[in-house]
Amino acid sequence: MFDFHVVSGETARRVIGRSRSRIVDEVRDTYLTHDLGDSVNPNSYFLRFPDKPDSRIIALPAYLGGRHSVAGIKWIASFPANIQRSVPRASAVLLLNDYETGYPFACLEAAQISAARTAASAVLAAETFSAARSARRLLVIGAGVIARNILEFFVDRDWQIDEVLVHDQDPRYAESLTAYVSGTLGREARTAPDRDKAIAEADLVVLATTAAEPHLTRPGTFAPGQLVLNISLRDIGPEIIADSYNILDDIDHCLTANTSPHLAEQKFGHRDFINGTLADMIRGRRRVLRDRPVIFSPFGLGVLDLAVGAFVYHAALEDKETTAIEGFFGETTRW
Repeated sequence: MFDFHVVSGETARRVIGRSRSRIVDEVRDTYLTHDLGDSVNPNSYFLRFPDKPDSRIIALPAYLGGRHSVAGIKWIASFPANIQRSVPRASAVLLLNDYETGYPFACLEAAQISAARTAASAVLAAETFSAARSARRLLVIGAGVIARNILEFFVDRDWQIDEVLVHDQDPRYAESLTAYVSGTLGREARTAPDRDKAIAEADLVVLATTAAEPHLTRPGTFAPGQLVLNISLRDIGPEIIADSYNILDDIDHCLTANTSPHLAEQKFGHRDFINGTLADMIRGRRRVLRDRPVIFSPFGLGVLDLAVGAFVYHAALEDKETTAIEGFFGETTRW
């Protein structure tokens, strides 16, 4: 009951690296558990700073039932200026709490976990819309940590991708990710300096930028039948959202914080452009056609962090890769 373990980012990365396919299955199960109502996922709380308007630290508390029965909270910082220092934008920790007693039992470096659950969610959505697990050209816009993780998950799920295109405002990052894809991942890849041309060439588009407001606003930017994984959430203008099929991970959560769907709701005064959730699609309650673009916008639920975090914790504990903190709790009896 009073054991407390720390899982480092290096350990989490090792566990994730050998378990990506299983993590996609964990994320799928978590979405379905959440869909059944066996979870508590309050709104995220954003801590913002007057002199750093682009930076924030977000608290994501949650409870996940089902076979997990675990509570916890992710505390994740997003400081885009870190990129100029060649440091990852996001840093995070995750606390896991025992549901019976409320006592925390683990603290995990969670940037790896957050990236993994984000990537698993993206790949799960792609598989839901493309049972063949194939793409002629996959375009990534934003060549950072999240993009790298998403591509790693695609590869580990045995997707057949003829070519990966990479676009970034900074050509150096595009070149680095392209080299990683062609070298480490063993897939055909090239940089795509002309963003709009690359979008027109791709059948699957992954948005993984740090954009704070829409930069894809021209009507007709995406083609009918094109799948867009709107992972960074704020790249797409309201008009494009309104003219597409829109699948979200959780409707109420996603329609907050000026995400692209939220901007569309504010502009048009309704939610009629939303076609359902990913769980709806998995369960076959909803379907989309190919006469419009299909956009998946995941807000990123705290229950996903719990599921992936618990998976990493148990795997690390079994392999004796955790660090036990003796005497972490100062009092273990009332008297």
